[in-house]
Amino acid sequence: MTSALTPPANLARTLGDLIDSGWVSRSVSAEIRENAVARITAGEPLFDGVLGYEDTVMPQLENALLAGHDVIFLGERGQAKTRMIRSLTGLLDEWMPIVEGSEINDDPTDPVSRFARDLIAERGDDTPIAWVHRDDRYGEKLATPDTSIADLIGEVDPIKVAEGRYLSDELTLHYGLVPRTNRGIFAINELPDLAERIQVGLLNVLEERDVQIRGYKVRLPLDVMLVASANPDDYTNRGRIITPLKDRFGSQIRTHYPLTAELEQRIVAQEARALDVGAVSVRVPDYLSAVVAEFSHAARSSPHVNHRSGVSVRLSVSNYEALSANALRRGLRAGESTAVARVDDLDALAATSIGKIEIEAIEDGREGAVFDALVRQAVLEVFRDRVDPTGLSAVVEAFEEGAVAHTGSDVPSAELASLVESVPGLATPVSALCDGSDDPAEIAAAVEFILEGLHLSRRLNKDASGSAATYRAR
Repeated sequence: MTSALTPPANLARTLGDLIDSGWVSRSVSAEIRENAVARITAGEPLFDGVLGYEDTVMPQLENALLAGHDVIFLGERGQAKTRMIRSLTGLLDEWMPIVEGSEINDDPTDPVSRFARDLIAERGDDTPIAWVHRDDRYGEKLATPDTSIADLIGEVDPIKVAEGRYLSDELTLHYGLVPRTNRGIFAINELPDLAERIQVGLLNVLEERDVQIRGYKVRLPLDVMLVASANPDDYTNRGRIITPLKDRFGSQIRTHYPLTAELEQRIVAQEARALDVGAVSVRVPDYLSAVVAEFSHAARSSPHVNHRSGVSVRLSVSNYEALSANALRRGLRAGESTAVARVDDLDALAATSIGKIEIEAIEDGREGAVFDALVRQAVLEVFRDRVDPTGLSAVVEAFEEGAVAHTGSDVPSAELASLVESVPGLATPVSALCDGSDDPAEIAAAVEFILEGLHLSRRLNKDASGSAATYRAR
């Protein structure tokens, strides 16, 4: 993506002006190191928006950047590998000078391409200078089996040959992605998917810092920080990283999923898209947001889920958004101005969950049963953590004396909220969950959560049909 920003007017426009300004060329690793040192010294994080890695991944990454290493991130899907890689551009200087017209970001004081060398030899201090924004110094390639050396390194351009140049002329070359990211950061996602013969082509880039194209005596001493991501070797069977290439990466950093459900809940709150339709205000209670996070943690430890494929944090984000959307749909149909997510909205998570987790079951069609069990486990865990059991006996006794509660998407919030007045002992735990709110939609959600928690604790019976349910005494 090309930056739409315009360089400041006071920047040098010719090579002579650049030299007179006192600008000093630095390698990419030195540039990143100095900017990282400034952030670490100031007590600032290297990246914004990456949570849960403060004591695990970030210290390793800081060491790698200070050491000037190329880095490979190893971890399952949905562990912020790509986000961290793309955020590395924030450690580059905002603007970098190049020889104007250069395809490979030639350093005006140390050009490497034939084009730049010839231009400087011809025009000297009058050589025009262009400025590249840090966002444009990043290149990325998703490794696929059909990726070629020409894509990454370069190839002879037949059109330039047809124009009359000799094959041995360096100007006939069409540079690949790596040379075009010279003096920047180049990332390869899912590196094991790159064919082994293509991985061999990267050895020179990582060690000798040069590229060779089609056997010509063309040596381009590049200045590139190479970063890669990969799933653990025991997960991906599509390919592997060849040993010489792994040896050339200075640091291998293992990522991980959020260590606690509370942390996952914070990440979801940061990443999930808010639903704003104007007519209906949508809210997800904190305890149901906790259920979403707990569901993912339960899936990661479940014996019925393939652990090698991982359970991405994107699952939690998608589930939260589906929960919000179902609450919105219910609110729109009911004509309510406020839609607060309830337990019966958790059924909507099936569409966003079953396709994202790999169920290991002997019989086909077991995905639904495993999903239901994980939801029940998550709700019960949060119920036990968030609801004070004191006083719940009075609620159970009221049902034993004949109280019955109907829930579901067709039950208005006001009808559910009225149970607080008719069922003794319900008001106190509901008020605690609602933080004292008197909004009927908030109260209705809390009532249904408590009833479901009592059912999962084997203290109430539940007759369910679709999203509708009836709670009664055991």
